[in-house]
Amino acid sequence: MATLTVPVAAAAASLSVLCVHNRYIQPGGEDQVFESESQLLAENGVRVEKVEEQTTYPSGLVRKISAAVDCVWSRSWHQEFKSILRRVRPDVVHIHNFFSVISPSIYYACKEEGIPVVQTLHNYRLACPAASFYRDGKICEECIESGPFHAVKYGCYRESKLGTATLAAMIEVHRKKKTWTEMVDCYIALTEFARDKMIQAGLPAEKIRVKPNFVLPDPGPREGNGDYALFVGRLVDLKGVGTLIKAWSKLPASIPLVIAGDGPFRPEMEKLISELKLQNIDYRGRLSRQDTLAAMKGARFLMFPSEWYEGFPVTIAESFACGVPVLCSRLGGMQEIVEDGSTGLHFAPGDPADMAEKVQWAWSHPEETSTMGFRARSEFEAKYSAERNFAMLTEIYDSVISPSSSGKQGARLSHAHSS
Repeated sequence: MATLTVPVAAAAASLSVLCVHNRYIQPGGEDQVFESESQLLAENGVRVEKVEEQTTYPSGLVRKISAAVDCVWSRSWHQEFKSILRRVRPDVVHIHNFFSVISPSIYYACKEEGIPVVQTLHNYRLACPAASFYRDGKICEECIESGPFHAVKYGCYRESKLGTATLAAMIEVHRKKKTWTEMVDCYIALTEFARDKMIQAGLPAEKIRVKPNFVLPDPGPREGNGDYALFVGRLVDLKGVGTLIKAWSKLPASIPLVIAGDGPFRPEMEKLISELKLQNIDYRGRLSRQDTLAAMKGARFLMFPSEWYEGFPVTIAESFACGVPVLCSRLGGMQEIVEDGSTGLHFAPGDPADMAEKVQWAWSHPEETSTMGFRARSEFEAKYSAERNFAMLTEIYDSVISPSSSGKQGARLSHAHSS
């Protein structure tokens, strides 16, 4: 069932962290953060072991019912995870994602074995079945006020009422069991905005720490001012791709746009580009990370037109690392990460006219845009470097270790940090 991997190079380290991640069918930023954090810990002398699972969509009614039950509470994962814990004996379990196969039953295995749990809140799953607070092309927070079963009538998860009901049951059952408030020792929110939103949704404020994502390895800053605007991301409607194309139809043909990524919105995007007869958009498909960073270094600025709250987009951190400013929606954590007028510009979400106005200004003021790029690089060095993140992460681990072993573990963490 589970894939358990142990990096050999870190096997002799004194601090042990078990990192858990249920991968989605479509790879995304969460997978990248899981790998980067695991690598960061191992490179700094922490013994890292990983438990990974892959989401699948079952076919047939019987399998769907079985998967729905396991989503709420997987007996097999509860038992298997206890066996893994007894074999590995980690100091801390760090859960990135348990949905949909692993299930919250692993929290109870950790509690039964006396091992503290850290959980990263990559999205809003514990309050919203869709995990995004987004429905029908706009922000929706109705589940905060009315509870997760409110989403069933809309089929918010994959346009499936059965799937949404399953997720709503998982959220509500574990809310009543106090899983979210008592089984997790510390939550990691990626922005202050996300922390506030999850407190509003019922998570205990005293258990939520803010630690942003980071970039590993450091790609280094670009040279020059860049020759085009760039969009990098999954092609889905909530990423604002349609609004981006409409904004470009309002701009001079002399301002080129490069688009990198793929997803279900691609046919509609290509149709829109064709209908609007836009010759200044270069669609390059999905790029490797190396090619993505190269594209960033050739850009004058990055476009981030997302129309949902977002978690902490690694793309923005990578853009900052490359010394490239970001033009983003004035929404959620994005406006917290990108300082308007300093490391980029804000525009109204879903508003192609306002977006076009900001793009026109940024393109026609290369010196100011270049200065924003230098500030973006400084922001990366101060907040989003691997070194800064390792210090924050190990401090969080230190805070959840049981009092009976706090001195011993604190010494371990200090040793790991200094090595």
